[in-house]
Parts: sequence; structure tokens; C-alpha cells
Amino acid sequence: MKARTAILLTVPPLLWAGNAIVGRMVAHQVPPIMLNFLRWAIAFVLLLPFAGPIFRRGSGLWANWQRFTVLGLLGIGLYNALQYLALQSSTPINVTLVASGMPVWMMLTGWLFFGAGVSRRQVAGAVLSIAGVLLVLARGEWSHLMELRLVAGDIFMILATIAWSLYSWLLTRTTGPADIRSHWASFLLAQVAFGAVWSGLFAGGEAILSAAAINWSWALIAALAYVAIGPAIIAFRCWGAGVQQAGPAVASFFVNLTPLFTALLSSLILGEVPKIYHATAFILIVGGIVISSGRATVRR
Repeated sequence: MKARTAILLTVPPLLWAGNAIVGRMVAHQVPPIMLNFLRWAIAFVLLLPFAGPIFRRGSGLWANWQRFTVLGLLGIGLYNALQYLALQSSTPINVTLVASGMPVWMMLTGWLFFGAGVSRRQVAGAVLSIAGVLLVLARGEWSHLMELRLVAGDIFMILATIAWSLYSWLLTRTTGPADIRSHWASFLLAQVAFGAVWSGLFAGGEAILSAAAINWSWALIAALAYVAIGPAIIAFRCWGAGVQQAGPAVASFFVNLTPLFTALLSSLILGEVPKIYHATAFILIVGGIVISSGRATVRR
């Protein structure tokens, strides 16, 4: 794996860790599905100047609208909405830890639906990397694992992880308009356009079923700016490029950096000093990434 690819796949977990913390911080100010819609509506406006021509008549977007509808649903409409729902009843650490099952779901998804083989290196890497995540969950004491209890938020995050696995494998398909795929902003905007529609529909349903309202403040505006630019535009750009270079099975192991980054950022925000087990977990997680860097064979 090239250093550039590793960097591309490391940036998203760092930004997603911040997304989990920010999402938890504003949970009392904005309904979760509405937060997801506002996030992607802002991202849509920011991307429009860079890739607006994709909406012209005759663009490959309209000839491939089914593909982008599915990508928008899985990666934007469902994943992020379920994550923000999860943060209503679970902590950022727990949410990102549940998402650490990504390598397992990614391997299963690839094997079941995309003809991908699973190598021993990937299995070994998954075990080692997940061990690092469990070490964070146990706070350095394995006996703490017995205290783990799943809540509704954990279930939402499991569903989100499955949706993200399907989304990541679909990114590897080379079908679709070359003019859109070759330009990162066009490819992302094509997904965001349909994803924002899905998010808007879900937010409308939330508004009908819930009486929760938005409590506007400068802190909320700053939070929206962050989740729209960092975890959305920048992270999706890096993730898409990284997945295409390394493959979804290998890329999934980098997701296990998210709970570690979340723990470190939470410690900084709370004023707590990082523990030795954080460093140990980092070594285990990175070790799992290195071991699993051999690609699975995909039957085309």
C-alpha cells in the first residue's frame, strides 16, 4: 500500500470521530434526521459551483440515475441518519466501537454479493484490529467487557455499518459515466444530490412523527459547518479515492481507527490525559491494517 493511499484512508476516520462527538454535543439542539438533512443540504450548496454542469440535459447523471440513487440512499441517506439516531441513546465511543465491526461486514458483503474472496491475512488482520478496538472498549481492563450492554443506538449503528459496507463495494464498480467518475466533485455531488432528497424525505417523516424542534445557536451553526465540510465533503472525497486504490476490504480496516480517534478527541475535550492502553490499541489496530493489506481476489 502506498503512503498516499494510507493517508487518504486515515483522514476519514479522524473526521468521522469528530463527527460522532459533534453529533452527540448537538443532540439536544436538532433532531437527528434533520441534522443529517441540513448537513447534506449545505454540502450540496458548497459542491454546486465545482460540479454544477452534471445537472445539464444530456449529462451522464440522468442516464445513470438508478446507480446514484442507490449510492445516495446507502452512503448519505441511511448511514449518517442512522449514526445520528444512534448518538441519541449511545455515546460517541460506543457508536464508533460498534462501527468497528466494519471489516467483518465488508468481507461478508464482498463474499456474498460481489464475488470477493476472503484471505487468511484479512481474517488475521480483522482479529488483531478488533482486539485493539476491544482494548479501548475495556479501558485497558478486559474484565470491563462483561459490563457491555447494547442499547437502541448500538442497533442503529449496526444497520448503518451494513449500509456503509454495501455503499463501499458499489464504489468499486467502474460502470457509469466516465466524465462524472473522473472528477471527484462531480462524483460526490451526484451522490449528494440524490442523498439529500432521501434525507429530506426522512426528515419530513421525522417532523410528522416527532414534535422536536431546532434550537438555533452559533454553536449549532458551527457544528453544521463542520459536519458538512469535514466528515462530509473532505472525508467522502478521501474515502472514495482510497477505496478505489486499496479496495473496500482493506479500506474497511481503517475504519477501526475511528474509535481510537474518538477516545483521544473525547479525552482532549474532557481534559483527560490519554492512557497507555490507547497507544497499545493504536499498535494493534495499525498492525491489523498492515497484515490485512493483501487484497481479496474479486471475480469480475
